[in-house]
Amino acid sequence: MQFKHVTLDIDGPVAILKLDHQEVMNAVSMDMLGGLAEALDTIEEKKAEVRCVVLTGAGRAFCTGANLQGRNNQKLGKSNAGASLETGFHPFLRRLRNLHCPIVTAVNGPAAGAGMSFALMGDMILCARSSHFLQAFRRIGLVPDCGSTWLLPRMIGKARSVELSLMGERLPAEKALEWGLVNRVHDDADLMGEAMKLAHELANGPTIALSLIRKLYWDSPENSFEEQLNLEFESQRQAGAAEDFKEGVTAFLEKRPAQFKGR
Repeated sequence: MQFKHVTLDIDGPVAILKLDHQEVMNAVSMDMLGGLAEALDTIEEKKAEVRCVVLTGAGRAFCTGANLQGRNNQKLGKSNAGASLETGFHPFLRRLRNLHCPIVTAVNGPAAGAGMSFALMGDMILCARSSHFLQAFRRIGLVPDCGSTWLLPRMIGKARSVELSLMGERLPAEKALEWGLVNRVHDDADLMGEAMKLAHELANGPTIALSLIRKLYWDSPENSFEEQLNLEFESQRQAGAAEDFKEGVTAFLEKRPAQFKGR
């Protein structure tokens, strides 16, 4: 399926959501954000079928941030520099956070600015060996946005987060792995194959429980210990009421692989 600067393919229980504006290395425009919203609408309409999403970029880039081409420099200023955040970027990020299934990001090239934030929204983040991350905002006199000042300190600590943002230097994939920012690094030619293998493994899992796991870890940084214990209790109650829990226990006792159905 083709949307504005976005393609969506369905491979069994896995949806492949691809940023596709190769002329600008998949930089994000309002048109692309509209296409992403429509693609997510389709994914949510197929909620019963789609049990994992792979987010990647077309061509040689994952996403190089906001698309600055075609803007009138006379209109740029502190009064409107962030206007597109609340109207376009933030709704997309919120929808990714609240998605019903796991997200695998396959970072196939540069992930800069907002593109870095998009990549970090993955529950599992896979990178091509040649890829890199960049907090590019300081290069044009802006501050980090799209949730990066929330995500980065929680993933790699304050010191490294501030350094990336103040210096605006590239973070290669191997260093990102060393820092714990990403999960796995693969040779470029192997990236999508490995991402799809992982996505299908997740999609064939107990997706009610996996969805609850996503929520537990998203909510954890904001909760007290007692609040998190209560959330775990409520989440376990929901997971335990699912058919997949019964199947998982039965399969364990029968010493066979579980056949989860996502219900």
